[in-house]
Amino acid sequence: MYKYNDLLTEYKNKLISARKAVQTIKSGDRVHYGLFNGLVVDLDRALAERTHELEDVKICTTIWAYPEPPQILIQDPEARHFKYLSTHFSGLDRKMNKQGCCWYIPVQFRENTKYWNENVGDIDVAMLQVAPMDKYGNFNMGPQVAEYWGIIERAKTVIVEVNEKQPIAHGYQSTINLSQIDHIVHGSNPDMPVIKPKEPTETDKKIAAQIVEKIKTGSTLQLGVGGLPNYVGAMIAESDINDLSVHSEMFVDAYLKLYMEGKITGNKNIDKGKMVYTFAQGSEELYDFIDNNPILCVAPVDYVNALETIAANDQVVSINSCLQVDLFGQVNSESAGWQHIGGTGGQLDFVMGAFKSKDGQSFLCTPSVRKNKDGKMESLITPRLPEGSIVTVPRSATHYVVTEYGMVNLKGKSTWERSELLISIAHPDFREELIKEAECMGIWKNTSKISI
Repeated sequence: MYKYNDLLTEYKNKLISARKAVQTIKSGDRVHYGLFNGLVVDLDRALAERTHELEDVKICTTIWAYPEPPQILIQDPEARHFKYLSTHFSGLDRKMNKQGCCWYIPVQFRENTKYWNENVGDIDVAMLQVAPMDKYGNFNMGPQVAEYWGIIERAKTVIVEVNEKQPIAHGYQSTINLSQIDHIVHGSNPDMPVIKPKEPTETDKKIAAQIVEKIKTGSTLQLGVGGLPNYVGAMIAESDINDLSVHSEMFVDAYLKLYMEGKITGNKNIDKGKMVYTFAQGSEELYDFIDNNPILCVAPVDYVNALETIAANDQVVSINSCLQVDLFGQVNSESAGWQHIGGTGGQLDFVMGAFKSKDGQSFLCTPSVRKNKDGKMESLITPRLPEGSIVTVPRSATHYVVTEYGMVNLKGKSTWERSELLISIAHPDFREELIKEAECMGIWKNTSKISI
C-alpha cells in the first residue's frame, strides 16, 4: 500500500497509453480481456494494431457483450495470430464460433476463481475495465466481480482501463488497489453494453404462469437470462407475492421492477437486506440503479454460486431455460447437436443449491417443440439427447421440468416414472412416438427390453 500523499505520484508513474501498455504482450502469451461489462475496449484496439507482430496469443474472456466483435478478430478473422476463448457465449460469440475464430472453455461457474488461479498455467497479462480511482487508491471493478480475483492473483502483469461510466458496485472484494496494478490506461469511456431480453412468447407466458403459482411469499429468487425469467419477474411484480430476497449469479432488470413494486425486502438468512449477485447485465436504468447503491452486493462467484451459500437461504427459487430434456431427465442447455449455443454458467450450481435450500425449488423450462429450418416440428422432450448434445444438468440433479403443457417433479422418481411424467408434458403430437421409444429403451412401466 502507498502512503496517502504518494498516491497521485504513483498513479502518474503507472499511467501510460493503450499502445504502450499492450507492448508487454508477447507471442505465446495468455491474456485475459475482462468479464461482462468490464471488457477492455481501447486496449483491444491497441492490441489489434499489433496483429501481424504476434503469434499464438490466447485471449480469454466471458461473454463479448459489445455489438461489434473484438478488434483483434476483425483484424485476424482466420485466427492465425489470436485464439479467442470464452467461458460463456453471447450471440456474437456464437456467430464467431461458427466462423471458426472463437472457442468455448467448459467450466462450472462456481469453480472459475480456482480454475484461473490454479489450473490454467500462467496468465501473462490481465486487462480489465474499472471505474476511476477513489481518494484511497482503490478502483471499483463495477458490477462484475465473478472470478476476477483468481485472474488477478495469477497474472504476471495487471493493466486497468479506466472508464468513467463504469458503475460503482458495492459488495465483497469489489475493488482493486493501486498497489496491485502495473499499468493504468485512460479509456475512451464507452457506454455500458445494453442487453435487452427477448420479448416472451405465448409459450413462455404459459410456462411462467405455472411457475409463479409455486412461488411463496418469503422466497429468495434466482432468475436466469432471457425472456422467460424476466417475464416471471414481471408476473411476480403483479401478484400478491411479497417479502422476497435476491441471491442470483446474474442481476437483471426483473429485479429492478420487483424492487420498484416493493416486493423485495431482503429478509433472508444471510446477507440480510442485500441483493446479492456476481455480475449484472441489462438496461441503462439497471446500471443507474446499481451505481453507488448500498442495498446491492456484488461478490465473487465462488461465494455467490457455492452450493452451501445458496442453500443457506430458505425457499430458494431457481428459474432457468434449457434446450432439450431426454426421457432419463438429462438436461441440455448448451448445444444444438454439435453446435455450441451457450455455456453452462451457473445453471447446475443453482439447480443443486436450490434443492439443498429449505423448501427450495429449481425449475428448468423449455417449449415442448421447436420448428426446424425445413419447417418441421421437433420435440424438445426427446427419448435420448442427440449425438453431440451436452448434458448440463445430470438426471440425478434435475428437479422440476416445465413446458407449456405442464410441470413435473423428477426428484425421487424411477426411470419409468420419469419417462411417463416427461411424456405427459411433451407436445401431444409426439407422445405416442415417445412411448414407443421408452418401451424399446426399457424405461416404460414393466418393459425391460432394449431394442434400439
